Amino acid sequence: MSEFALALLFIGAGCFMYRLLRGPSLPDRVVGLDGLLSVIVIAIIVAAARLGSGITVETVLVAVLVGFVGTVALARFIERRGD
Repeated sequence: MSEFALALLFIGAGCFMYRLLRGPSLPDRVVGLDGLLSVIVIAIIVAAARLGSGITVETVLVAVLVGFVGTVALARFIERRGD
């Protein structure tokens, strides 16, 4: 079952990567980056559940916090820029 979940996450990552690279606007790229980070975090969680490892909790927490702070910083930049 985890293989199916990872396959769907891979497809989702591809879609977010397309949005990140193609744009066309800066907010579209920010959404793509945020979505890609979310997919990566979920993939880490699925892989940890598959392996029965609890040590990845810290990794997931750091990735989520970095993603949140990055998204907020980019949103403030876009707001001040007026794009």
